Amino acid sequence: MAGTTDCKSLLPLISLFQSFRLSGSGTENPKGEIIHAVPWCSLDSSVCVRIAMEMNYQSNFKLNKTEKKLLRKQIKARHTLLRHEGIEAVSYATQSLVVANGGLGNSMSRKQLLPVLEKCGLVEALLMPPNKPYSFVRYKTTEESRSAYASLNGKEIVDDLGQKVILYLNFVEKVQWKELGHQVLPPGLTVVEEIISSEDEKMLLEIINWTEDTDNQNFQKSLKHRRVKHFGYEFHYENNNVNKDKPLPEGLPDLCDNFLEKWLAEGYIKHKPDQLTINQYEPGQGIPAHIDTHSAFEDEIVSLSLGSEVVMDFKHPDGIAVQVMLPRRSLLVMRGESRYLWTHGITPRKFDTVETSEHYKSGIITSDIGGLTLRKRGIRTSFTFRKVKHMPCTCNYSLVCDSQRKETSPSFPENDKEASQLEQEYVHRVYEEIAGHFSSTRHTPWPHIVEFLKALPDGSIVADIGCGNGKYLGINKELYTASEVA
Repeated sequence: MAGTTDCKSLLPLISLFQSFRLSGSGTENPKGEIIHAVPWCSLDSSVCVRIAMEMNYQSNFKLNKTEKKLLRKQIKARHTLLRHEGIEAVSYATQSLVVANGGLGNSMSRKQLLPVLEKCGLVEALLMPPNKPYSFVRYKTTEESRSAYASLNGKEIVDDLGQKVILYLNFVEKVQWKELGHQVLPPGLTVVEEIISSEDEKMLLEIINWTEDTDNQNFQKSLKHRRVKHFGYEFHYENNNVNKDKPLPEGLPDLCDNFLEKWLAEGYIKHKPDQLTINQYEPGQGIPAHIDTHSAFEDEIVSLSLGSEVVMDFKHPDGIAVQVMLPRRSLLVMRGESRYLWTHGITPRKFDTVETSEHYKSGIITSDIGGLTLRKRGIRTSFTFRKVKHMPCTCNYSLVCDSQRKETSPSFPENDKEASQLEQEYVHRVYEEIAGHFSSTRHTPWPHIVEFLKALPDGSIVADIGCGNGKYLGINKELYTASEVA
């Protein structure tokens, strides 16, 4: 088989890689020489590619530059899948394929990907794990999956951000994705849908004057991730509190007062708020995870979503995370544990992972990866109402309560053993917990860094300090690279 080969002919090479995993002294290469058995999945992807190229040469194949790049990307995708999920790609055709670069985590929605896959055959299932840069597709027959592999591996398509991405496919056995199990809303949290009409929403948005007026004590403040206005009391972000002795002169807008009286009478809220913070979020903006200061406000925190829906992230100190959809014109009410113990925040991004069902509105974004897609964010304005607290907090969550928590002076380790324990607890353990998510969200090299690395002369020495998941390793094979992988 002299000359150029197509993508299908790469499968025997990958199959030979798989044979490295056999125990024993080794396996024979195409020339009959013994290659010592090593787990190929433990090798750097560039090493695997070099082995493949050597095998290819010895087998009288010759790959062109594009095919070499395709093979390299396929192997890298295999490494990522095995490292993150423990799922091995296989060298023979099956009904199922993993589609690298075709995931919710890199802005590819179900609506965008499914029609592309369906051109190759009947798709029985498309599984799109949240925040992952890959998805899994199962066809009705192996012949259809072979057709998809031949047609789509290395194919360029456009994602939901309008950016061009190249798909890289590998065969996998039947995928049994680990579900998160049944989840419930944090205790004390409720979401009331359609709490106001579209006409009411329009009136509320119109009362906000975002024009900066320094003579008005309610003037706009532009934070890094959003615009804000305060009414009743100004919230000071430097200490996450309010000056309880200096209320703002104008109080809450009259229109808001009318709605608050109605919600109070209907039992949606228990206290009439006297402080209002209005936040405006552009697509791609968010707010860091936080707990509203216990001593600043009463038990109840109420937030009205206008203009656009959004997914809000809630997290318990034990690590339990729940994503909750807040529809447009809905009211979020946090009391008790959800107000005092769980952090809440909005991840800055332009798309949210949501349920595909048209009937789905508010509530938890489930772990059903067969029914998730992306939805583009719009401009969202939130009216967050709170009642200022004038007495110390006496909640049941003393460990996170600023009124009850005793301030202690920071202590320093007295010996090497204590220092080692401190490092293990607050450095190594933390990195172990966040490593998977960290790596899955850093899968695409930055173009300017790639350009810089490729422009360096052959034989240059590069030190990549704190290189994360090593995504820049192997960009330029002619460099000597020293790295410290986080």
